[in-house]
Amino acid sequence: MSKISKFFKGGGSAAPRSRGGPSPQEALARLRETEEMLSKKQEYLETRIARELAAARQHGTANRRAALQALKRKKRYEKQLSQIDGTLSTIEFQREALENSYTNTEVLKNMGYAAQAMKKAHENMDLNKIDDLMQDIIEQQDVAQEISDAISNRAGFGDEFDEGELMAELEELEQEEMNKTMTNVRLPSVPSTSLPSRPASTRKKAEDEDEMKRLAAWAS
Repeated sequence: MSKISKFFKGGGSAAPRSRGGPSPQEALARLRETEEMLSKKQEYLETRIARELAAARQHGTANRRAALQALKRKKRYEKQLSQIDGTLSTIEFQREALENSYTNTEVLKNMGYAAQAMKKAHENMDLNKIDDLMQDIIEQQDVAQEISDAISNRAGFGDEFDEGELMAELEELEQEEMNKTMTNVRLPSVPSTSLPSRPASTRKKAEDEDEMKRLAAWAS
């Protein structure tokens, strides 16, 4: 069994805990308290280190013994500070691992709830009934489409008349209109008076020409 399986063994509850052991929330709270305590201890040691360093500088060679004691205390504080840094790194790593484990537990729990809800929702569903229902829906959609097509098509009113007969009647009407138009057109009237005769000068000239022709014929 893997570590994850061992961790979640017990039904995937929100706060898995061994018999008599702390819950993840309690452990996380303790770790955060420890981190806060060590952070304060860090600040204290940093202050003491700065103070001992200032004392060593103040005594200098004039009071070598006091200066050396200050430096020794500074070294001890620095060692403690280094140990606290390492401890904080370990606690931070453990806290993050525990937080991730708790998050995974919550995720799995909620996924389990969702799976149960889906199962409950599908309890009363019969696949055969669903198939029949979908088939009925498709058939009714086809019927509705046929009705829509029938309604939207142009009605064939008047299609029983022969188009050739209608064209012949139209040509006959057009011919009647043309005859009426020709009848109403008025031709110019013939003048009642006789045409004017040729002028006298013209007749005289013609008579002279006839006379000259007769004289020419006699002389020859």
